[in-house]
Amino acid sequence: MKVQGGWVYLYRAVDRAGNTVDFRLSPKRDVAAAKAFFRKAIKGQGSGPRTVTLDG
Repeated sequence: MKVQGGWVYLYRAVDRAGNTVDFRLSPKRDVAAAKAFFRKAIKGQGSGPRTVTLDG
């Protein structure tokens, strides 16, 4: 997606009801960005996800 004239990748966590739990915009799509997103999402929820679905 394009944000303020630059392209970024959207990482998004949703719950079973389809509500957004957390999100992260990153200029890179790499392992470091994915790990940073998971750390942020887990910290906010207190526990890790039961399942992970990738869109790719």
